[in-house]
Amino acid sequence: MWHYDGCLRLAKSRLALDARQRQPRGYVSHAHADHMARHEWALATPATGRLYRHRLGARLRVRELPYRESTTFGDCQLTTFPAGHCLGSSLLLADDGVTKLLYTGDCNLGASLTAETIEIPKADILITESTFGRPKYRLPPREQTIEQLVVAVGEALARGQTPVVHAYMLGKSQEVSKILTTHGTPVLQHPAIYEMSQVYRELGVDFGGPNDADIACYAGRPLAGHAVVTLPKSMRGYRLAGLGDVFSIAATGWAVDEATKYRWAVDVALPLSDHADFDALIELVERSEAKEIICTHGPAEFVDHLRERGHNARPMISPAQQRLF
Repeated sequence: MWHYDGCLRLAKSRLALDARQRQPRGYVSHAHADHMARHEWALATPATGRLYRHRLGARLRVRELPYRESTTFGDCQLTTFPAGHCLGSSLLLADDGVTKLLYTGDCNLGASLTAETIEIPKADILITESTFGRPKYRLPPREQTIEQLVVAVGEALARGQTPVVHAYMLGKSQEVSKILTTHGTPVLQHPAIYEMSQVYRELGVDFGGPNDADIACYAGRPLAGHAVVTLPKSMRGYRLAGLGDVFSIAATGWAVDEATKYRWAVDVALPLSDHADFDALIELVERSEAKEIICTHGPAEFVDHLRERGHNARPMISPAQQRLF
């Protein structure tokens, strides 16, 4: 429990942030498995709430927090803003009238075809993820990575191979699929990914591209001119039968490390990320104008980089301190 004078009134209602164990009340910043649990009550944006129920159970109770609409919770006002990470992802601003505390969850300052663009409100205290909090994690321009993806897929098809892109089930798979359909390549998706994409469609994401290129569920065999999007090799059930001669591609921000290609056992790894890279994390901190920054889900050295820039920063000490209330 924190003891900041400006947050004392925030400490009364006990809202857990992105907790992985069931809580009476839990804020879910986005619907990735490492940021949610089957809470008695979940607070989330409408899109995250829909995806959360899809993944963990339709009967789960969700209090919806639409973007930019303030909601009274205990003695403070809660407001969500787009986080740019995946569809429905959000930043949470808690304001008790004295102190404004901003929690980011996972976020991305770059563009996306399938997620809302990030909006960063001003805050007094910032709790931020710092996944890519080392200087070596500076991503190349997104346009360059997209071009590499489109070229790699096109060349594989020209060779008579099936281009298979490995990407996370929620968020990255939909982004990769939209990129490819936008560039005229239809996509066959792993059944689990296709099921998730149908929820995306329900929530307003259109996967159609020029010449009516679109997505379909992989049905046991590749189709001429189609790319296949499947799960990362680290996930159970990623294999799809009948693919034949494959050219494998991993889409992950970790690909800035050349060893990723070998760790993921693919032909090529491309640094397409839905996380803020090192420079974007610094930008996030500066745009928030926070007087105190607390870093989590990343290397401890990111705190040192912030301090070198004159910021009052420290690491998250324990999971218990992920509680606002």
